[in-house]
Amino acid sequence: MKAKDVMSQHVVTLSPGNSIAHAAQIMLDNTVSGLPVIDDDGTMVGIVTEGDLIDRMELGHGPAPELSTQQARDDFIKSHSWRVQDVMSRPVVTVNEETTIEEIASLFSSRKIKRVPVIREGHLVGVVSRADLIGIIARSKPSLIAWGNEALCLSIAARLREMLHPSICPTVTVIEGTIQLRGTIRDENERRVIRVIVDGVPGAGRVLDQMQLGKPEDPR
Repeated sequence: MKAKDVMSQHVVTLSPGNSIAHAAQIMLDNTVSGLPVIDDDGTMVGIVTEGDLIDRMELGHGPAPELSTQQARDDFIKSHSWRVQDVMSRPVVTVNEETTIEEIASLFSSRKIKRVPVIREGHLVGVVSRADLIGIIARSKPSLIAWGNEALCLSIAARLREMLHPSICPTVTVIEGTIQLRGTIRDENERRVIRVIVDGVPGAGRVLDQMQLGKPEDPR
């Protein structure tokens, strides 16, 4: 799945000359935490987020004792200017319509951002937000693949061997669709990991957990 499949195409934007109060009101009215900034040519030049507005003078943020450093001057401008162009973040992390949702999710995690504009030939065509990705999870459904007992058992065992050390791989049997897990685990965290792996195998259904706490034997 790609950005073009999940992006919101109706995007509320700002102009560089808009006021900070206008930007804040637009965020509230549209229940969004960030707004792209578009110039007169339709080119995206920045983005204003809640984080850009949190250190404003209206919230009690005052100027530094003196404005002798570049950082102090930058902070003063960002906290006191009434124009969007002085407060917006830039450069902006963007993607194109063919960027995969896996890549977008990775960007959200690594860059600590909540949304990413989608650009086509320099122009904004949509936005993908965290909510758009969460929607994919909400709409997902378990696999409807029907497995026979033996095929399901072999598939689960193979997945466990692929992802776990041999010393903690449980014994798997499947009887009338019920998956039975037996063996020794070191702690409840290992139990949860095994359950997640099993649940992720297409066709997995009811699980009968008969694994015991203890010290697994090392097969070496």
